Amino acid sequence: MNKLECDVIVVGSGAAGLAAAITARKRGLDVVVLEKEPVFGGTTALSGGVLWIPLNTHGRKQNPADTREAVRTYMMRETGTYYDAAAVDAFLDNGPKMVEFFERETAMKFVPTLYPDYHPTVDGGVDIGRSILAAPYDIRGLGRDMARLKPPLKTITFIGMMFNSSNADLKHFFQATKSLTSFVYVAKRLVTHIKELALYRRGIQVTSGNALAARLAQSALDLGIPILTSSPAKEILIERGKAVGVRVDGEGGERRITARHGVVLACGGFPHDIQRIAKAYPHLARGGEHLSPTPTSNTGDGLNMAEAQGAAVDIRFKDTSAWMPVSKVVYGNGEVGVFPHLLDRYKPGIIGVLANGKRFTNESDSYHDVGAALIRACEGQKNTAMWLVCDKPTLAKYGLGFVKPAPMPIGKFLRNGYLIQGDTLAELAKNAGIDPAGLEATVRTYNVGAVKGQDPAFGRGTTSFNRYLADPQNQPNPCVAPVQSGPFYAVKVIMGDLGTFDGIRTSVVGEVLKRDGSPIAGLYAVGNDRASIMGGNYPGAGITHGPNMTFGYVTANHIADQAGSRA
Repeated sequence: MNKLECDVIVVGSGAAGLAAAITARKRGLDVVVLEKEPVFGGTTALSGGVLWIPLNTHGRKQNPADTREAVRTYMMRETGTYYDAAAVDAFLDNGPKMVEFFERETAMKFVPTLYPDYHPTVDGGVDIGRSILAAPYDIRGLGRDMARLKPPLKTITFIGMMFNSSNADLKHFFQATKSLTSFVYVAKRLVTHIKELALYRRGIQVTSGNALAARLAQSALDLGIPILTSSPAKEILIERGKAVGVRVDGEGGERRITARHGVVLACGGFPHDIQRIAKAYPHLARGGEHLSPTPTSNTGDGLNMAEAQGAAVDIRFKDTSAWMPVSKVVYGNGEVGVFPHLLDRYKPGIIGVLANGKRFTNESDSYHDVGAALIRACEGQKNTAMWLVCDKPTLAKYGLGFVKPAPMPIGKFLRNGYLIQGDTLAELAKNAGIDPAGLEATVRTYNVGAVKGQDPAFGRGTTSFNRYLADPQNQPNPCVAPVQSGPFYAVKVIMGDLGTFDGIRTSVVGEVLKRDGSPIAGLYAVGNDRASIMGGNYPGAGITHGPNMTFGYVTANHIADQAGSRA
C-alpha cells in the first residue's frame, strides 16, 4: 500500500474544502486535497457562485446602514428554533475577515451584487448589500490543470457559454432582437466563445460558481497544495481515538494517507445518497420523483465515514435540503440533463399550477420557497409536480425552462415532449395531464388582476426580491402579466435540490461530535457535510457558499492554532 504523510487532509475540492486547505497552508501547514471525481470543483463549479456574507467590505459600500444587530435579528427570524447564537456570532465575526483574507492573499476576487435578501420584509432583512459574487475568470490561469476543472452545468449554458449570476449578462440576450446595443453585445460574446471552443474545446471565460471554483483551485495550486483527483476516500483512520488519516482508493490502487493535525470532511453532503434521501425527502418517501443537478458523486461519503466512527448525523430540519424546482431535459442520445428553474418563474405571464389546475404559491418567491410550497401542496399524493404555463407571446419573449426565447426554434422540444402545447387552455391541460376546468378557472381568475399588474391571491411582485429577477420593462408590476394569447405552453416541473442542509453535528469550529456531544479528536467537517447554520431555511443568495467558506476558514485556523500549541 502506498503511503503519504501531511499535516492536514481535506476530503473534497469544493469551495468549503479549498477554503480550508488554502487557509491551513497559509498558516504554515502541509495540506493534501482529495477529490473523488477526475475533475475538481464539486458542487461549487455548477453553482451560481454567490456568497451571503453580511457586513462584508463590498456590501458596506452598498448599504452602510446595515448592522450586526439587524443581521442577527434576521437570522433569528429565519432559523427559528434552530438558531445557534454561538455559530451565528462566529459567522458574523469571521465572514468579512474571510473575504478580506482571500482577496488579499489569493487569486480570489469578489464583486458586489444587487441581490436583496430572499425575505427582505422580514425583521432585519435588507434590499441590498449582503451577497457578493465571484468575479469572472480566465481559466487559462490554471495552466495544464484547466482540463481538470469541472465544467458548468450543461443545461444552464448556451453552447457551453456561461452567464453571470448578477442577471446583467442575460438581459442583453433577452433583448438581442430588440436592441442594437444588446445585439452587438451578444454578437461579440458569441464570436469570442466560438473562438474559445475552436482553440480549447470549452469556454475559457467562466463566471458564477465555475469562476469561484477555478479561482480557489488556482490559489491552492499556486501554494503547492496537491489536488489529487480520482482519489475517493473510503475510510477514516483512527488510532487511540484520534483521526490520523484516510484510506484512499483510486486509479493508483489503495493507499494510506496520514495527517498529523487533522482530517477535514468536505464531501458535498448527501443529495445522491439514495438510502438517506429516500427517508429524508418527503416526496421520495411517498414514492415520488427527484432529480438533483448536484454532482452524482455527492453520495454522502463524508457522513457515512463519520458515522462509522461514531459521529452524530441527524435529519432534523423541516426542509432537509435547499429545494430547487427542476425539469428533465432529454438530449436525444440517451443523455438526460437537469434544468434548474432559476429565472423563468419570475417573469410576467408565467404561472405555476398543480395537476388540479390551481396555483399554490407566489411563483416569484425563491426556488427553495417554491419547492417547499410544492412539497406541502402535494402531501398525500405520490407525484410532486407542477406545470409552468404561459402563452405564445410570453414564450417568445422569455422562453420557458430549457426552451430559449425567439427566434430560437421550439419544434424539437414539442416533438420530444419537453414543451407541451395546446391551441386552447383546455387542450393544453388535456395534453399535459392537468384538470382542464381547473386550469381554465385559475387563468380566468388570475387574468382579472393580471391585466392591472395585480396578484391578489399570492402578492406576486410585492417584494424587492420578487422583482429582482423579473422584467422591469413590464409595468406596473414586473412579475405579473396575463395569460391570454394562444397557443398556450407548459413545462412539467418536479423537485430537485441544490444541496443538503442536514449533516454531521459539529462544534462551532467544525469538530465532528459524537452523540454524547464529545468531539472525535482530529476529525472536522465543513461545507455541506456539516449541518447548516440556516436551520433548513434559505434566507438569501449565497447562504451555502458564504457560511461554507467562512467555516472552512474558521476550521483551518482552529487546526493551525491547535498545531501551534502542540509544537
